[in-house]
Amino acid sequence: MHRFTHLLIILGLAGSGLAGLSGCAATQTSQPQATPVKKSDKQLSLEHPEQQAPQQLSAIATHDNVWDRIVDAYRLNIDIENPRITSQLNWYKSHQSYMNRMADRGVRYLHFIAEQIEVREIPGEIALLPIVESAFDPFAYSHGRASGVWQFIPATGRDFGLQQDWWHDGRRDIRASTEAALRYLHALQREFKGDWLLALAAYNSGAGTVRKAIRKNRKQGKPTDFWSLSLPRETRAYVPKLIALAKLVRDAEQYGISVKPVANEPYFAVVDTGGQIDLSQAAELADTDLEEIYKLNPEYNRWATHPQGPHELLIPVDKKAVFEQQLAALPANSRVKWQRYKVRPGDNLLTIARRFHTTPSALKQSNNLRGSVIRAGDQLLIPSAFKGQQAYSHSAPQRLARLKNARQPSNTQKSEYSVRSGDSFWQIARNHDVKVSELARWNGMAPGDPLKAGQKLVIWSKKAKPSQREIIRKVNYKVRNGDSLARIAQKFGVRVSDIRRWNSTKTNNKYLQPGQRLTLYIDVTR
Repeated sequence: MHRFTHLLIILGLAGSGLAGLSGCAATQTSQPQATPVKKSDKQLSLEHPEQQAPQQLSAIATHDNVWDRIVDAYRLNIDIENPRITSQLNWYKSHQSYMNRMADRGVRYLHFIAEQIEVREIPGEIALLPIVESAFDPFAYSHGRASGVWQFIPATGRDFGLQQDWWHDGRRDIRASTEAALRYLHALQREFKGDWLLALAAYNSGAGTVRKAIRKNRKQGKPTDFWSLSLPRETRAYVPKLIALAKLVRDAEQYGISVKPVANEPYFAVVDTGGQIDLSQAAELADTDLEEIYKLNPEYNRWATHPQGPHELLIPVDKKAVFEQQLAALPANSRVKWQRYKVRPGDNLLTIARRFHTTPSALKQSNNLRGSVIRAGDQLLIPSAFKGQQAYSHSAPQRLARLKNARQPSNTQKSEYSVRSGDSFWQIARNHDVKVSELARWNGMAPGDPLKAGQKLVIWSKKAKPSQREIIRKVNYKVRNGDSLARIAQKFGVRVSDIRRWNSTKTNNKYLQPGQRLTLYIDVTR
C-alpha cells in the first residue's frame, strides 16, 4: 500500500547523485541501462513512454491462458534465493482460497493489464503487482488513503490526471489507473538506471526513501541493490511478495497450488454513452447485472456516470452489440430520470443537492445556471436515480453502509458518534478506548482523512461487564500550577469538550488560573 509523498518531491531526479548501482549485479537480473534523461521532475513523471508494438504478437496469440502470456513476458530474475521470498512463497502456497479470490476478481482486468504492459515493453511480472496491492479488489482502500487496484493516494492520482470528486474517483478507473501506474513505474525504473526492484520499492515507499537508503549504504561502502538496503518493513516485504507470486504463477504445479485459468481474450469493451446515464439503466440495456457494471466501472461513486464526462462505460465484450443497439433506440433525455422541484424558502443548491443525492455543480449544469443564486418559486430539473438507493449496491454510500453494519466480535457493542468541531480520530478513539486504525476502518476511512462536524461515525466498543456499571460522581476540582484542560481530561478519563460544557462560564479564558474551581462528572468505576 502506497506511502507516496507528493509526486513532485518523490520524483526529484535532478541532482539525485545516483551514479551507478554497482552492488546490484549479484542479485538482480541484468537490465538494459536507461540513458539518464535530463528533464524536469514534472515532465519525467507525467510523460507517456514510447508506445512500441509487441515483437512477439504471433506467440502471444497462441496462448489460451493469460497467465501463460504474462509468464512469457517475464524479464526479472525471479530464481534468486532469499529468506524473504521464501517466507512470502510459503504464505501464498498455504492460502489457496486467497489465490482463488484473486483470480475471480482479476478475470475482468488481467487481459487489459497484460496488453498494456506488452505495449510498453515492461516486465510481465508487473502484471501481478495489483495482487500485492489490492488482490484485484477495485474498491480497496488502505490506511494510507490509497484506492483502487493500483492503490494510488489522492495527490499522486491527481498528478497523473486521475479525477476525484463526488461522482467519480479515477484511482479506481481500471484503464486510467493502469496506464498511470505503468507510466509512473516506467519513470521510476529510468531514475534508478533500469533497476526494476528499486523502482518497485520506490513505488511502494517513495523514491526519496529509496534514494536516502542508497546514499546511506554508499557512505558505508555497502552494496546498493534492493536486498542490501535498509527500507521500511512493508517495502522490504513488498518486492519479495511480487517475486513469490511470479514463481507461483510460473510453477504452480511444482508448489502444489493451482491458479485458476483466465482466458487470453478481452473481457470488456469501451462504449461511448453520449451523455450521463443511470447505471441501472445501462445494466438493463446490456442485459447484465448491475453488480457487474459496477465492477467493470468501479470509479463511479454514485448511481450514474459523471454528468460532465467522459461519457464512457466498460461493458462485457459479448454484450457490446446489444448495448449499443438498445442505447441508440433510447432517447437522450431518458438516460437519467428527471423530476421537477419547486424551490422553497430557505433552500439553496447545496441543501437541494444533498436531498436528491447529487451535487450543486450537477444542478447548475442541468438547469443552465451561471451562479448559485436561486429564489423561492423557481423550478429546477433534478437528475435522480431510476431505482431506490439500495439497488445501487456498489455505490459509495451503499458500500459504506455495509461496512458500518458489518458484524464485529461478539464482545463488542455498536454505537454512533456525531463528530463535533475540533474532533480528531485520535481524540475520539481515546475517549472510547479503541484504536485509531480500528475506528477509521469501521467507517471506511483512513486515519489521515478529514472529519467534518456532524459526520456520523460507527464505534464498536467492548461491552462492559455487569459488575462494571458506571457510577458517576460530581467532583469539585481545584486547578493547580501547570494544569491544562487536556491534562485534567486525561487524568480523570473525560473529554475536554465535556469539561468545557460542564464549566461553560469558567473556561472562556484562554488559560486556566491556579485556584480556579472546575466541576467534573467522573465515572468512579474506571
